[in-house]
Amino acid sequence: MEHSPDNRPLDAVSASSVEQRHFRYYDLVMAAFVAILLLSNIIGASKPSYITLPGGEQWSFGAGVLFFPVSYIIGDVLTEVYGYARARRVIWAGFAALIFMAFMSWVVVSLPPAAGWDGQAAYEKVFGNTWRIVAASMTAFWAGEFANSFVLAKMKLWTKGKHLWTRTIGSTVVGQGLDSVIFYPLAFYGLAGWPPELLWQVVLSQWAIKTGWEALLTPVTYIVVGWLKRREGVEIFDSDTDFSPFGRAQKS
Repeated sequence: MEHSPDNRPLDAVSASSVEQRHFRYYDLVMAAFVAILLLSNIIGASKPSYITLPGGEQWSFGAGVLFFPVSYIIGDVLTEVYGYARARRVIWAGFAALIFMAFMSWVVVSLPPAAGWDGQAAYEKVFGNTWRIVAASMTAFWAGEFANSFVLAKMKLWTKGKHLWTRTIGSTVVGQGLDSVIFYPLAFYGLAGWPPELLWQVVLSQWAIKTGWEALLTPVTYIVVGWLKRREGVEIFDSDTDFSPFGRAQKS
């Protein structure tokens, strides 16, 4: 008998044994994941901001880092509560949503502005780079999220479901590291306003801040994971899971 993070007993099962089971909150968690993914990419990714260090130096970071890590936390919750296969389904849903976002942005930017509307230049500045941003985002997202989910699922087996904090933080170090080092160079290298020294400063700060967010929000992750496990009534272990990103998706 396994226990939730708050020590309540749960039925420990393999992922395949609940393949046909319907979970009450899975769809809601998926919706939250996709919404945060889209908003953090289209709103936050294009703007670098900064904080002033004690010595007076400005340290730059991408504004989206304030919210994007929440998608990784939700990804951790998905894998921990529902297993790798269902997390894989959500990752592909997010991937498809990013493609549609890029298409919609391209159509809207391409439409001729109505007479008297002076926002076209600003629209093009913010959304005109969307295809490059989304291509970079999809590549980074795909690699980072699957790495994050894989590491967490494997660590859950290694730790026998104990010490949740080790796998949420450990998987984030790997997943967010891949995401940051892939996304920013692909999205912004060579663009005006993004000199190489700023680019790599943002990459390192993104990695550090995202991992720090994960560590800081660990108590919240424990609460959410514990609540969902109690509501769903199972503790899923990926002992017999196909970890290929292209493996057969399980039903919710």
